[in-house]
Amino acid sequence: MFYFSSILLAVFITVSLIPIVIKLAEKYQMVDFPNPRKVHTRPIPRIGGLAIALGAFIPIIFWSAADDFVRAYLAGAGILVLFGLVDDMKGLEYKAKFTGQALAALAVVFYGGVRIHSLGTLLPEAVSLPEWLAALLSIVAVIGVTNAINLADGMDGLAGGISLLCFAFIGYLGYLEGNSAVILMSLALAGAIFGFLRFNTYPASLFMGDTGSQLLGFSAVVLAVKVTQGSTPLSPLLPLIILGFPVLDTLTVMVERVREGRSPFSPDKKHFHHRLLRLGLSHAEAVVVIYLIQAVLIVAAILFKYYNDWVLMIIYTAFSTAVISSFVFADKAGFQFQRHPAFDHKFKGGLRMITEKKWVIRAAFGMSKIMIPFLFLFSCLVSAKIPGYASVIAVSFILLVAAALFFAKKHLGLCLRIVVYLTIPLVLYFVEVKKAAWISPGISALYSLSFGLVAFFALLTVKFSRRTKGFRLTTMDFLVIFIAMVVPNLPEQSMRNHHLEMLAVEIIVMLFSYEVLITELRGKFNALTASTMAALAIVGIRGGVGW
Repeated sequence: MFYFSSILLAVFITVSLIPIVIKLAEKYQMVDFPNPRKVHTRPIPRIGGLAIALGAFIPIIFWSAADDFVRAYLAGAGILVLFGLVDDMKGLEYKAKFTGQALAALAVVFYGGVRIHSLGTLLPEAVSLPEWLAALLSIVAVIGVTNAINLADGMDGLAGGISLLCFAFIGYLGYLEGNSAVILMSLALAGAIFGFLRFNTYPASLFMGDTGSQLLGFSAVVLAVKVTQGSTPLSPLLPLIILGFPVLDTLTVMVERVREGRSPFSPDKKHFHHRLLRLGLSHAEAVVVIYLIQAVLIVAAILFKYYNDWVLMIIYTAFSTAVISSFVFADKAGFQFQRHPAFDHKFKGGLRMITEKKWVIRAAFGMSKIMIPFLFLFSCLVSAKIPGYASVIAVSFILLVAAALFFAKKHLGLCLRIVVYLTIPLVLYFVEVKKAAWISPGISALYSLSFGLVAFFALLTVKFSRRTKGFRLTTMDFLVIFIAMVVPNLPEQSMRNHHLEMLAVEIIVMLFSYEVLITELRGKFNALTASTMAALAIVGIRGGVGW
């Protein structure tokens, strides 16, 4: 529960700060204006990185051990956030950015002890790098990856999605190594990104700016090096696999610029995501393709984490060759992705016909309005016991909802989102720890089946809604689905405690369904407010009496 609370707090803080930072961006003109090199067509606030930083830093400060590594990380990350804010507000030359990155790298290398001492079996057995070379290589790696993620932030949700996958895997490595600091920091960063991404997926209403992208790149490489160096069976080349795609993208673009006689830091539209757009993919399709590539690398890192380092080097070399060759071949051949006319005519046409039949959406939405709140209420009764602290949380949320209902009704939707996003994971966790004695195998099976039915009706509602401003599937949902599929199937059996696979799926289903329901209700929250208050009351009473 300690780590679980960290990620929930990070999500809560980030989501809560987003409206505030958007107003700050408008006040201080921290806005990204469109230009020929960028893919967006309207001014967008670029201060989301501040919300990510605070969302991640607060849980880390509260709950991590105050050792030299954590202090050095916070110092280095704070330097980058400060330089990033100045850059997002006034714009900095690359030399000034490099200065901030160098200061951050020096902090973690010399104060935090983050060093690349070993290259594994790439060097003769038992050979470690000299201290001066280990420090130099570490500084170069930190600065390089910081820039790589910064430069990858060229499309809505791209840098955030890549980083979310990286931190999820780094947290897993921290779990394997028993490194609580790495686990907590990875989960806090993942939670902050998760809260931010709903505002950053295409079409984005907020950018992370250099503040966010540099912070994520710096954090990823620092945590990856920390967990794979030292006395561990993990391959020291795992950071290369985890962060290999943005690194390859950056190196490829810089080499091309130098070959053309330009500065390696000069802007252009030659990044991999730009090339995918030129091949005919849409914005969202290009982002999903890169997510898929990053996901493949993460799966490879999971499978080969204990393998010989030469095997990992061969895998990464083959991957890099395949990616670069594919783009070169596509450019020379003038390749373009084609959509078959039959797809638009038959498939999309068929969907339009179904959408126009109002009974489909009415039935799906009607079932969603009944089943989603009922499943939440029932879940509050299924667990064997509710802890006392959950009662305090529930009563606090009841007061919060009541205050929004009577004094700030226009914010009731946001309030309900916050409450269900923080309460549902807790309730479902209690259910998976131990079900009540009266839950028979038959009832348990029906309970599990109900999550599938809820997801089915929620998806129908999304697909056939005629509302132009309703909930829509985004590239972020790919990340959620990928993590939900991978986590339950990790090879370590101890990761399966408390039916972790079912817990992950159930939480995702409920949060997704509530997001659909709240959005589609369009402000008519009376029934949903009543059911939510009832569920909170059940949790409060059961926790208060120890039942």
